[in-house]
Amino acid sequence: KQSIFIQTETTPNPDSLKFIPGVEVLSDGQIMDFPDFKSSQVSPLANSLFKIEGVNRVFFSSDFISVNKYPEQDWAALKPEIYGAIIDFYNSGSPILSEHSSDINTDTTILPEDSEVVAMIKELIETRIRPTVLEDGGNIKYMGFADGIVLVQLQGTCSSCSSSQATLKGGIERMLMHWIAEVKGVVAISDDELNELNLEYFK
Repeated sequence: KQSIFIQTETTPNPDSLKFIPGVEVLSDGQIMDFPDFKSSQVSPLANSLFKIEGVNRVFFSSDFISVNKYPEQDWAALKPEIYGAIIDFYNSGSPILSEHSSDINTDTTILPEDSEVVAMIKELIETRIRPTVLEDGGNIKYMGFADGIVLVQLQGTCSSCSSSQATLKGGIERMLMHWIAEVKGVVAISDDELNELNLEYFK
């Protein structure tokens, strides 16, 4: 058994904590967001974290796991269970993903059909914006660009954080508008809107 020493770090969202197991979570550069129990089926670890009462979102990066809870739940009660689930998982030797998931960070891959503006937006998100958002235990995903508006999805810690609107408008929107004249604003879409939206329009 490997001895796992898990550190925790707070995030700007009081209902989200970063758990740092000191071993690789996802292989380099990968990130995965599990907004609900159904999405966690591809990962034994995410799945067991969702089985802890009070957990409502899980997010993996290469070196941390962020866990979001419902506001009425107390970290003091949840933390030991989360530690237990992470340690049990690493001692089990199971792969972190039970099947290859298509969600491995391909949103900012620059495609041949991308316009120069879209390529620049993707490049900025990948190199300047995502590293900052990851620091806080979350992620930003590029969803599309239409009529001067960049559509993004905030994941992990950032998804339910009250300061995420400020981050979005203050940091992300300002940076994109500063570097790219064609960008007039940034809009974050929620998981529910994502399910309803026909994204064909933004492709």
